[in-house]
Amino acid sequence: MKQSELILNPDGSIYHLNIKRENIANTILCVGDPDRVPKVSRYFDDVTFQSQKREIVVHTGSYNGKPISCISTGMGTDNIDIVMNELDALFNIDLETRTIRETHESFNIIRIGTSGSLQSHIPVDSFVLSTHGLGLDGLLYFYENSESIREIDIEQAFLSNVNWNVNKPKPYVVEVSEQLFQTLYSDKTFKGITATASGFYGPQARTLRIKPVDKDINEELASFEYNEHKITNFEMETSGLYGLAKIMGHHAISCNSIIANRATGTFSEHPNESVENMIQYVLSKVVDL
Repeated sequence: MKQSELILNPDGSIYHLNIKRENIANTILCVGDPDRVPKVSRYFDDVTFQSQKREIVVHTGSYNGKPISCISTGMGTDNIDIVMNELDALFNIDLETRTIRETHESFNIIRIGTSGSLQSHIPVDSFVLSTHGLGLDGLLYFYENSESIREIDIEQAFLSNVNWNVNKPKPYVVEVSEQLFQTLYSDKTFKGITATASGFYGPQARTLRIKPVDKDINEELASFEYNEHKITNFEMETSGLYGLAKIMGHHAISCNSIIANRATGTFSEHPNESVENMIQYVLSKVVDL
């Protein structure tokens, strides 16, 4: 692979993540906010490796004796694209010879994020596990053969039932890793389709000084249903995580703390405590992987 395609740092680490294969575990927790990484890793038994480059922070250690890492991605599927491609390269490309390894190695990646609920019955401070990522960002269409891992029936139903502006990227849908969903789902969580936007304001129909094209998109998303699957929440990373993980042969799940309810107009009075509770919940489950 050309130096312009597989970019390495002078010490041989992968360019943006600034780490080598031995610095990352097979179970990876990912967060958007780099300041959240130490809030996760403080629960580890130990932290044996730390790195930071730009918004990407990596802590690796163990939890209840299990090797585990936490990495920050920053916000948006554009950052997810960088993180997932470079993680996959660490696991499946020999960086010294710049060749793909003969044996594929997969990893589990669990997003611990915050989100806004689109359904009035899902209150702030609750948790949502994403059964699917609904990508409104267009990322997956930059990769070949995405149709092989997408849920085409749900995509078609969505386009038939929602007044989607044709000037925006065509939506795509990818299902969660069943293995991870069964591990993390319980009566303490809600479940549903997570819509992933390409931005926080206009793409999620927030209006400040300039107006979005689709002012009613939240109501349209909330009313959509397919085989008892409903769109439960809005955020900015899940669809990219699910899509790239599926294409690359990894396992991904997104767990979101609901800090806002767009349907009722409410916001959590204790968002930090809500995220803290979710971190503890996820850690209690990943030991079973």
